Amino acid sequence: MRKKRGGKASSPAGAPQARSLHSSHCLVHLFFILSEDTVSMDLFTLAILVALGLHMLKTKYQRRRIALLGSHLGHYQIEKHMETLTEGYLRALGEADASRRAQIFALLGNTEAALSDQLGRLALEFSKVDGDETRVSRLPVGIPYADRLLPAATFDMRQALAVHAKGVALAMRNGAGQPPKERAFTLMAEMLLLQHTCHWFCKSKSVASARMLVRHKTAYEQLVASVLPETRRAYGALVGP
Repeated sequence: MRKKRGGKASSPAGAPQARSLHSSHCLVHLFFILSEDTVSMDLFTLAILVALGLHMLKTKYQRRRIALLGSHLGHYQIEKHMETLTEGYLRALGEADASRRAQIFALLGNTEAALSDQLGRLALEFSKVDGDETRVSRLPVGIPYADRLLPAATFDMRQALAVHAKGVALAMRNGAGQPPKERAFTLMAEMLLLQHTCHWFCKSKSVASARMLVRHKTAYEQLVASVLPETRRAYGALVGP
């Protein structure tokens, strides 16, 4: 490299152009990096917004279902009667003395009659609700308005309540002649299956089954297997496997 007078080295002729090209390349690379980050952030934000929207829609949908069923249940004391009977049956089943056990079962007769009567009236009252409001999705997870989107994959809550009312009435009449202990177990299964259906209507099948398992240590399949054969056949035909 030649030196100019004054002792300073001269720069190559292409150096400014090379530096310019290098700077442009860095800017393009930075642009693509920022673009990718922006797209990723946009997708992440969109996913959050969609999830929040679905959650709000699901909450609104479930509250509407709860209000509908609650408005009819509020006319009766069905939940109170079922709680009284369940506690009474468990107390009787834990009683070692046979005469004392029979006495407890006898004391529950009036509550049994009241529950059976009120369930029949509830089923009759609910049968008048618009069918568009009583469809229940058979899907295991809760999807808002799945009963409207997939009507073929639903069952009718009006028919389900009729099945439960008939099942409880049959179990109480005990036409099969079950011993008191077996009759008590059958009636508890009938009542628990009714509770499961109500939670299924308000939430979803998976939520109802999880609640049953946590609160009563009973799996849904075990519950269905414990009701009367008449109930099991009618219920299975309605809600599916």
